Amino acid sequence: MIDQLKQVLVFVEVRYRKNTSFGSPTDTIDQTKQNKLIRTAGHYLQQHDQYEDFICRFDVVGLESDLKYPKITWIKDAFEV
Repeated sequence: MIDQLKQVLVFVEVRYRKNTSFGSPTDTIDQTKQNKLIRTAGHYLQQHDQYEDFICRFDVVGLESDLKYPKITWIKDAFEV
């Protein structure tokens, strides 16, 4: 049996922190923020039925320090629906 490739629609939340004394940028994605992102993605998908058969994924990108040379953290499939 041949496995078919599925198309994936990725929603990416980008967060920036110049100073991490109150936590990293990725730490700011709490359950409340996740719920907002999920609701927003759901609304988007209702308006764009061409993505009906796509698998959806939520990634989070964190940028720290100087934006010219930031430390980048990319978390693929950061949370599930």
